[in-house]
Amino acid sequence: MLFVSITLLLLVNAVTLRRERSIFFNRLAILILLYSGIIGYDSLYIKPLDTGIGIYGGLFHTTSITHSFNLFISILGAIVLLLTAFYPRRFKEPYPSGEGQQFFLIPLSLASTGARGSQKISSVFTEYSKYTYSYLEIYKNKIISKMGEQFTIIEYPLIILFVLIGATFLMSSSDLVSMFLAIELQSYGLYIFATLYRDSELATSAGLTYFLLGGLSSCFILLGSCLLYLNSGITNLDGIYVLSSLSEVNGKEAIVETNKYLNLALLIMSVGYLFKVSAAPFHFWSPDVYDSLATSVTIFVATIPKISLFIFLLELVHYAGLSMSEFSWINALLLSSLLSLIVGSIVGLVQYRIKRLLAYSTISHVGFLLLALAVNSVESIQGFLFYLMQYSLTNINVFFIIILIGYSLTFVENNSDKHKLLDYYHSPLQHISQLKGYFHLNPLLSLSLAVCIFSFVGIPPLVGFFGKQMVLSAALQNGYVFLALVAILTSVVSAAYYLNIIKEIFFNKSNYTIGPVYHNTHFSSSLTITISVLTLVILLFIISPTEWLSTASILALNLFNT
Repeated sequence: MLFVSITLLLLVNAVTLRRERSIFFNRLAILILLYSGIIGYDSLYIKPLDTGIGIYGGLFHTTSITHSFNLFISILGAIVLLLTAFYPRRFKEPYPSGEGQQFFLIPLSLASTGARGSQKISSVFTEYSKYTYSYLEIYKNKIISKMGEQFTIIEYPLIILFVLIGATFLMSSSDLVSMFLAIELQSYGLYIFATLYRDSELATSAGLTYFLLGGLSSCFILLGSCLLYLNSGITNLDGIYVLSSLSEVNGKEAIVETNKYLNLALLIMSVGYLFKVSAAPFHFWSPDVYDSLATSVTIFVATIPKISLFIFLLELVHYAGLSMSEFSWINALLLSSLLSLIVGSIVGLVQYRIKRLLAYSTISHVGFLLLALAVNSVESIQGFLFYLMQYSLTNINVFFIIILIGYSLTFVENNSDKHKLLDYYHSPLQHISQLKGYFHLNPLLSLSLAVCIFSFVGIPPLVGFFGKQMVLSAALQNGYVFLALVAILTSVVSAAYYLNIIKEIFFNKSNYTIGPVYHNTHFSSSLTITISVLTLVILLFIISPTEWLSTASILALNLFNT
């Protein structure tokens, strides 16, 4: 479904003359993803999915876990596309016949329609200038020139669909060849996506950094795959699973050499995967890249690729973890988990830019996910699946809120920060200090952000608390006491920089002067409804937790029963 849809969109793009039609491509891509999700949901009832189905000659292996997360990333992709599928703001202006008492609505991104749209808006303001002169200057300077650029990029939904195809293939990969091709398909789309806004110098440099280090991580994965094939003659993961279990049934002398090479190859491959998910000590690229990208791009780059990589890692760790060797490559995941927890919490304390802080927050949460992976018990995998789902939803909601706050600060007068910020038009909200006193500007949006931040901290009864509790409980049950204690302590430390955001929003006084333009600006209902629903899911999870917990439990049990 995704492949056919991409082909049709490419054909339509080839004959499209007006670039403002891109908003309709985004809406079409949402329908494609929702329909793909429906197909995935219907396929969950196929009985062999409990044990898995090998397809395309064993290159891919479809299970209940891969199918469930195909549905999940289809939904997340549709949510992200809402940012560009509808005009984010509307502007309410006085109508001349009523002496300013009646109003009409103008989409603020109407300027994205190019010269025609600019002429239309200019004519409107020329005709009504005696009533709207105070708004005219702000509108023309800030909106007509810059604020509609995301609606002129036809390739935006296409690249997202390409990345989602790569993510779908990667989660179901059952061969080293198909795995590497799927990672590259996903990565190439992300490299292009990162440099989508070509007029942004910061985004271009971040995209180049992302490309170079992504290529380096792919080299590690390819090197590990080559070593595996060189020493075993196997590319299919089933063969690797057989080799990893030979030590349990054969004599040690016959299998020691194979175990050594298998461990080394999987260790080198895991380094490449840890690069991709920005786990410490291979995390150094992610804060710079996340901070420099346009916020509407960061929201996708920071969420979807990690889901597909972690689901593939889940299958690899579960079947290829060497339990009887003296050194297992799983120990590298435990070490990375420890470093991620420490680095993500400690270094985050000194951050003053909000997207860099969220990057270190991601590194800390990756530490929890790696800990759950390395434990590899039914309880830990249940916690891993639940944590991955709840964190992805919360992270997307946080970025949605940041984008909306940035839109609203565009219309606050005397904003002294905007003259100091590079790439202000693509990322209006960059410093945590810009949130100072925002509660007095928009209480509901501030409360939504507070709910998400408390969920990151792990405050009960929010959904984030249950994810951390499940992972820590599984770690303690399996004897990983030291790592569990480190995870608890680093959660307490990371609460400091999360609560600093709360302090800025609710307890500090704002320096902004609110003009009439701010009060005449209204957010799109698509964005506000999305934020409201996600916030209520995070807040009210405790009322009906059965569905999520049961889903994670069933998927974990299916994995261990195969």
